[in-house]
Amino acid sequence: MPLIFDKQRIVALVISLLFSGTTLPSAAAERVENLPAVLVLGDSLSAGYGMDVHQTWVAMLEERLQSEGYGYRVINASISGDTTGNGLRRLPRALSLHQPEIVIIELGGNDGLRGLPVPVMRSNLESMVREARDAGAMVVLAGILIPPNYGTDYASEFAAVYPALADEYELPLIPFFMEGVALDPDKFQADGIHPTVEAQPILLNNVWKALEPALGPPPEPRQTSVRD
Repeated sequence: MPLIFDKQRIVALVISLLFSGTTLPSAAAERVENLPAVLVLGDSLSAGYGMDVHQTWVAMLEERLQSEGYGYRVINASISGDTTGNGLRRLPRALSLHQPEIVIIELGGNDGLRGLPVPVMRSNLESMVREARDAGAMVVLAGILIPPNYGTDYASEFAAVYPALADEYELPLIPFFMEGVALDPDKFQADGIHPTVEAQPILLNNVWKALEPALGPPPEPRQTSVRD
């Protein structure tokens, strides 16, 4: 039997959808989109390898900012396996697209695991810092330490890059992003490389210690007047 469409019912249905509660998620999304952005540019430690994206420290950061009274949305532009070179190539588009007020750079671990030259890693990080600042963003740098697989000299030279850049450019520094996680086997997934869901609040606290002082006090809530 062919379907018979009642035009009046279709029109009524469309109108009901337009003016019903189904528009609320879109309105809420629009309000979030209008908030200033925090951009997280990282690797698998921030991308949430092996877990749901809502379980990551990055997702928790947005919740923390909102609960503390800061009006920010958080954009997770992290990709598993990324090096500082990958991040440098991706940053210009991310800056143009999201126009963030804050950029958190969590990169370098994959450079160290691959034994890439430290001067190249440093140059990439420095270029990212400059590009983000030129775009008007405050940069927070996440320090990374690596095991001495390529020798203690390489590991020491690698670790020194982060505080040196933070000092030179007066950046908020997370001294060691994996503090409280790196030496605890129970905080790692089966691969022994990627943090578990249980480790995410620890990573968030490491970030928050550096970020909160840079944010300053949260803005005062807007006063509303009630008219009779």
